[in-house]
Amino acid sequence: MRYSPEALVAFVEAAALGSFSAAARKLRKSQSTISIAIANFEADIGCPLFDRAGRHPTLNAAGHQVLKHVEAILDASAKLDALAVRLADQVEPLVSVVMSDSYSVTFQGAAMGRFAEHYPHTELRCGPSEDADVIDLVQQGLAHIGILAAQDRYPADVSVARLPEQAEFCLYASSEHPLAKLPALQPEHLENARQLYIKTYAASLPHGHGQAWSAPDYLTLLEFAVRGFGWAELPKALVARFGSGLVELPMAGYPRRVAMDVAWSRQRALGPAGQWLVGQLLGLP
Repeated sequence: MRYSPEALVAFVEAAALGSFSAAARKLRKSQSTISIAIANFEADIGCPLFDRAGRHPTLNAAGHQVLKHVEAILDASAKLDALAVRLADQVEPLVSVVMSDSYSVTFQGAAMGRFAEHYPHTELRCGPSEDADVIDLVQQGLAHIGILAAQDRYPADVSVARLPEQAEFCLYASSEHPLAKLPALQPEHLENARQLYIKTYAASLPHGHGQAWSAPDYLTLLEFAVRGFGWAELPKALVARFGSGLVELPMAGYPRRVAMDVAWSRQRALGPAGQWLVGQLLGLP
């Protein structure tokens, strides 16, 4: 391949983040290194890929076309790395998984027993995490696999696949909460009560209002709701198992179904045990 792998990654990150300097920070490179890599890539392609007239570079028409091919190349490269690991049969001693509380009940019931049978000498380490925190842990190499609610966009260095299961969310409050005693619940009732919502440690958009409380995981929000501190949108399966004392609040648009994704790093190929586990999550033979 005549194109530098580093230049391909720099191009995709700059396109995703809308800034050469942001791409440099993400990749832990100097801005000049990223700028030179992208300029060399444009020279190899034979035309500019960014419009540099504004304050921030934006992909031009050619850049949008090239981006699709570069993403496919990086995906194929990650798959080749995974194949190399499988062929070498380098079974890893540890597989770490971080997952949304909205999926953890399903995962623990379906996959853990089979993993123990197939890889008895590999430690399986599991922990809770949500949204941006899942991606951050995978990118940093602190988790091999992440399971999370589907996001609109993922970083270039993260591979993602859609899981067959969906999570179902409803609105809940304690049976003693004033909202639970209303004969007919309206949106303004929610606006005037404390909301309990997810706020990750990694950068994410806040969406609380009024006297809102937040936590980085749904189990903590569930505990807040059980104690009557406010209302929350919670995974139905989690409430069924741990939410004694909560009642579902009837509201238009609920129950809400949410697609779930499994994510892993393109920079660090999963070992045979990790690849097997992802295949099981995806329902592959």
